[in-house]
Amino acid sequence: MPIEIERKFLVVNADWREQVEGEPSHLRQGYLAVTERAVVRVRIADEAQAWVGIKEHRIGPSHGEYEYPIPVPEARELLGLCNGALIDKTRSRVPRGHHVWEVDEFHGDNADLVLAEIELDDAGEPFDLPDWAGREVTDDRRFYNVALTLTPWPVFADEFRS
Repeated sequence: MPIEIERKFLVVNADWREQVEGEPSHLRQGYLAVTERAVVRVRIADEAQAWVGIKEHRIGPSHGEYEYPIPVPEARELLGLCNGALIDKTRSRVPRGHHVWEVDEFHGDNADLVLAEIELDDAGEPFDLPDWAGREVTDDRRFYNVALTLTPWPVFADEFRS
């Protein structure tokens, strides 16, 4: 199974906006199935591309993941079958050192949540942590997209505000 290694951080300011590369993408996604071991996700990017993904459901930076392209009209139909609310977010790419950070600005039920993710080749790989990246939430299940469809950010946001 292909392995995805990513670390996730709360974003504490908007300084990242000055470093965005290219145009942001609009993503909508939902979850068709959630088990103890895996989730099945449907994602549409910019109403132009769509995928079904199967992702290992476990805490930590490493997850097995498969992803398959599907036609956008079929993805729209599948989003209608998803459990919980849909995730609606804008993703920007921010180069930093040898890596590219993905900054997700959430809308809808998770409005005001901004998360940054970095994908790594190895769980112990060093990386440059930008000043706009705050508390690490990689191991906090509440920040997994699948969890945000059931318990949105406003329910627990006060715990993270200073």
